Amino acid sequence: MIAINGLHILLTYQCTYECDHCFVWGSPFQTGTFSLNQLEDVFQQAAQCQSIEEIYFEGGEPCLYHPLLIAAVRRAHQLGFKTGIVSNAYWAKNETDAALWLHPLKEAGLNSLDVSSDLFHGSQMDNPEAANAVHAADRLGIQISTIQIEPPSTYRDPQAFAPGDPVTGGNVMYRGRAAVKLTPSLPRQAWDSFTSCPYENLTNPGRLHLDPLGNLHLCQGLVIGNLFRTPLSEILAEYQPDQVAVVAELLAGGPAALVAQYGLQPESGYVDACHLCYTARLELRSRFPQVLAPDQIYGIY
Repeated sequence: MIAINGLHILLTYQCTYECDHCFVWGSPFQTGTFSLNQLEDVFQQAAQCQSIEEIYFEGGEPCLYHPLLIAAVRRAHQLGFKTGIVSNAYWAKNETDAALWLHPLKEAGLNSLDVSSDLFHGSQMDNPEAANAVHAADRLGIQISTIQIEPPSTYRDPQAFAPGDPVTGGNVMYRGRAAVKLTPSLPRQAWDSFTSCPYENLTNPGRLHLDPLGNLHLCQGLVIGNLFRTPLSEILAEYQPDQVAVVAELLAGGPAALVAQYGLQPESGYVDACHLCYTARLELRSRFPQVLAPDQIYGIY
């Protein structure tokens, strides 16, 4: 049994960008978006789990469905949840426009806004849309933070680094599209060196992600149940990590255990634990289709 305090809802898999580092393969061509009725069902289920205090709306890009997002924030706020949004701020062309988009969200009860601001989400590290969103949110009294992903060396501004600077992988986690797009030419380590999951608490996560198909993600693409088929409270009550395929192996010996347990043929090396884990999971999807889902997160859409 687990008790989470946060539910992060992927309002849609669609996005204005196709960022190379994206965990969920966000794209203008992605499919999968919540309806308001589905969200109401999710909120009611979350309300029955007394440990959940906060609901975040992510994507993809949640602001693509701005009226739906406003209604969702309002309803979550009415039910007593703290609310937050993660956005690339494509809509903040200037501070006036940014305030126009944010004001109804503030009125609906939005507490916080996390803005992506890096080379993956624009043409420069301090992209103007992110700055406009930050300033408008500050004026409106919305708590604001920025998310900055340091790209691999092949994406860095060459003028910012001296010759001979070491090649590193940045702080990208190489899962999803990043495992495909960003790993070539980066330094690698032996597959059997990745004996633990360094990023996710698989035993007692503080938060889970929920996608528009009802999938409840322990990590993006690692599903422990479906809210459209089984109540959230039941999924949380019955979760036993050592009884869930793939999760059990990750706990026992990290991504390397997936290779050893299932007789996979690894490459000579991997950039990080996520790179090995995601690659192994791609090979294992046909064996565990309910756990390793959905297609969208594995680049099929």
